[in-house]
Amino acid sequence: MLVSVLSLKGSPGATTFAVALAARWPAPARAVVVEADASGGDLAVRFSLTSTPGLVSLAAAARRGGNADLVWQHTQQLPGGLPVIAAPPDAEQARAALSALAQPTSGLDLLREVTRQAGVVAVVDCGRVDPGSPVLPIVRTSDAIIVLSRAHADNLAHLPRRLPSVARWSPNPVLLLTGPGYSTAEVERELTVAPLGRVPDDPRGAAALCGRAAAPRWLPGRSALGRFAERVAAQLAARQHPPSPEPEPPRLHPASPVLHAVPGVPPAAVSPNGVRPAPSPGGQAS
Repeated sequence: MLVSVLSLKGSPGATTFAVALAARWPAPARAVVVEADASGGDLAVRFSLTSTPGLVSLAAAARRGGNADLVWQHTQQLPGGLPVIAAPPDAEQARAALSALAQPTSGLDLLREVTRQAGVVAVVDCGRVDPGSPVLPIVRTSDAIIVLSRAHADNLAHLPRRLPSVARWSPNPVLLLTGPGYSTAEVERELTVAPLGRVPDDPRGAAALCGRAAAPRWLPGRSALGRFAERVAAQLAARQHPPSPEPEPPRLHPASPVLHAVPGVPPAAVSPNGVRPAPSPGGQAS
């Protein structure tokens, strides 16, 4: 499954939520975070990761072809063991890598191949997505899209024009609110779109997911943010694998027609074509 986490305006915490979502994806799925923010990545700096392997090395390797295993070869691990493909902090390098990775005959095919494997989920941190963004080919091929938006009027004002496009990109678009502002009911009334929920204000949990030194240990499942991400992940996983429909009861074949006795015609065998032999003049079947 390929899940894109993005915003349409501002920076409402897409990277932090993408990490939380992947970290709390229901077992036994194997989740990986792909940092695909065209403005540059944050994970390498936050968690003191090396410059390679990562998004740049994956984009270069994808040009030479390969199979889905290539994706895993360009990951590094966050505390707790979550594999990530980190983007370079430099925006120019990140855009160049994304432009190469999003080509249908190279990296995009590899991403789709790996996410079609049973039990594999790639959570793509797309950052802010604008028209013409190099990450759009990845977004448009996603199985689910999570749009994060702050709940103030100036942020929400941009959604009515762009949400119809988002709905065409994926069969499973989800809107999540962040921070203070309008309630989910008020947003639904104004946009005619029901937000799935509001990301909790959880500074300690966010700090742990951002790799800050003063943060508590890497235990996203014990934070409010981690528990919320777990509920969202469970709903998306359920949409991908809906419960099997109840089997239909066996259909009963209609009863065979009963041949009633006809006055003056004695019982006789029925021929293979379903016709009784006509009685002879003597009253016997001929």
